[in-house]
Amino acid sequence: MMKKIDLNGRRALITGAGGGIGRAMALRLAEDGMKLALVGRDPEKLVRTAALTGRPLDMLVLPVDLTKPRGIDDVMHIMEGHFKGLDVLINNAGMALNKSFEETTLDEYDRIMAINARVPFELCRRCLPLLRTSDCPTIINIGSVVSHKGYVHQAAYAASKHALLGMTKALAKEVAPEGIRVHMLSPGGVYTDMVKIARPDLSEEGMIAPEEVAELAAFLIEHRGNGVIDEIEIHRAGKEPFL
Repeated sequence: MMKKIDLNGRRALITGAGGGIGRAMALRLAEDGMKLALVGRDPEKLVRTAALTGRPLDMLVLPVDLTKPRGIDDVMHIMEGHFKGLDVLINNAGMALNKSFEETTLDEYDRIMAINARVPFELCRRCLPLLRTSDCPTIINIGSVVSHKGYVHQAAYAASKHALLGMTKALAKEVAPEGIRVHMLSPGGVYTDMVKIARPDLSEEGMIAPEEVAELAAFLIEHRGNGVIDEIEIHRAGKEPFL
């Protein structure tokens, strides 16, 4: 039987929390009383997210570039010292690139793979010991419709999101016997700053709102039963999914 978890006082780490889906996640989970570690590169955006929750004193603001050599070390050290544990990890930070295959440089490829695939891999690995001490351990990775599809000028981005999906599915099977739930949300057409960069031809009309993705994430975190979901694709109503 599925039961609903009381999230009040539970602890979550959210990357890319300065805007878009990450900010929407923070606001939604703060409504349930969760204590949040907000990670991102822009301190002003993170402070704004914390203020918008209405509970800034319960928010841990961590302006860090997770691709830097000590980025993840610093986040883990501060978070562990402050929270003394972890219940939810949300790997939301991502980078888009709208560039032809031949024009994409190796440096750009390496950076997008680092942000979209390597950082989530390392955060999952580092957070597993903390999640094992929780009675509702959950990992949510934010993918994309491009985790399954290929689009023109999206080769590097698609490669990174395919890698994230493969890692998520393998990890979900590996830690399921321990009660750790690993999910991936793969939305298409969420109107965020990243989509504006990746697809400048798109307009806000008819696209998925970040709050819709956040609501699905909250449901997965709050509800636990015998059924296990490793991925959810989120499409626009009645329309072909797109980045």
